[in-house]
Amino acid sequence: MTVTPDTAPDIYSPDSYASGAPHALLAELRRTSPVFWQDMPGTATSKAGGYWAVLRHEDVEYVSQHPEIFSAERGGIVLEDLDEDRLDALRGTLLAMDPPRHRAYRKPLVKSFTARVVGGMEGRIREICREMFARIPDGDVEFVHDVTSSLPTQVIDELMGLPPEDWDHIHRLAERTNSRQDPEVAGNDGYGPGDASREMAMYAVRFAMRRRQESDGAEEPPEDLTTLILESEFGGKLMTDLDFGSFFMQLVTAGNDTTKTMLSGGLHALLTHPDQLAALRADPSLIPGAVEEILRWANPLHYFRRTATRDVELRGVRIKAGDKVAVYYTSANRDEDVFADPQAFDITRKPNPHLSFGFAEHFCLGVHIARLEGRVFFEELLATFPHIELTGEPKRLRSNLNNSLTRLPVRLMRS
Repeated sequence: MTVTPDTAPDIYSPDSYASGAPHALLAELRRTSPVFWQDMPGTATSKAGGYWAVLRHEDVEYVSQHPEIFSAERGGIVLEDLDEDRLDALRGTLLAMDPPRHRAYRKPLVKSFTARVVGGMEGRIREICREMFARIPDGDVEFVHDVTSSLPTQVIDELMGLPPEDWDHIHRLAERTNSRQDPEVAGNDGYGPGDASREMAMYAVRFAMRRRQESDGAEEPPEDLTTLILESEFGGKLMTDLDFGSFFMQLVTAGNDTTKTMLSGGLHALLTHPDQLAALRADPSLIPGAVEEILRWANPLHYFRRTATRDVELRGVRIKAGDKVAVYYTSANRDEDVFADPQAFDITRKPNPHLSFGFAEHFCLGVHIARLEGRVFFEELLATFPHIELTGEPKRLRSNLNNSLTRLPVRLMRS
């Protein structure tokens, strides 16, 4: 595949990801145009109407290490330009903060997400998995919604101290928020993606107000993540209820959707590579390494956007101040300069320096929870169901951002 103006390669359109990421095209672009200008259909032909796609592992790391040049806060983290209200709300999340503000907001939370603290959650996560699998009868299931949704929803909602009767509602809102390019998903339950994100933020505002009222009363507030956030100072001041609404939206959607994607995409990868699944069943000690390879192979997010704060050169390409820049994890995770045989799914791959959790300033706060959920989930799934098979065609979310399945029909059998 030779990339020329006449071939008009397109890594922007959601339809380019309908059958999975365009890995052959990305591989050719890494070779010929590793910092690639991509036009955005429906916009002007000037530089304002497109973006620079950064495709190599080394360059994704470089952009991530220099937030003073490539800002998450200035234009947000998605390629589409948001209206000011949505952009302001997004700037209330860690994902769209630059230092020093990002560090000030992240620091009070780090102690709740250390490997030691998260390790203490293993028993509860295993209990959730066993209860979930016990409710599933032998036979055909739709794995994405009938199975994988339950674990991340319950874990993050318990961490936040949300009432169990609200969990399903919050999960639906999170799903709509992350599915704005797929009308089949985003339009369900009467919520568009914008409506869903606003409703989730308002739910959080009301929840914060109730929690503050409780703390003003005789009862001690619960020792959970909500209490920690509301009682901590961020940049020298307490978080307002509106600030908490934006912050809550990121924590819940990130903890919910990306983990669900890892679990469903992981099973799909194993079922389409039966030799790897057989090796995992023969030696469950390989599961932690398998989780890392799943994250590399089926990374939950294709890209995040940055905005250049000044003129800069990257691989000989001049990027102007104000240009959109997208770091492509889907491409970096299969960079031939970093990974041997990068198109192979290999659960024994070592080392495996994938970038699915981000890098540098924005390295995922919940990395230890995600890895623990993945390991325990697959340990319990394979122990409970000796026979798992794919029974139909999976369906992907229509999105150029989220690398998600919306349907994975499988048969689960205990004997």
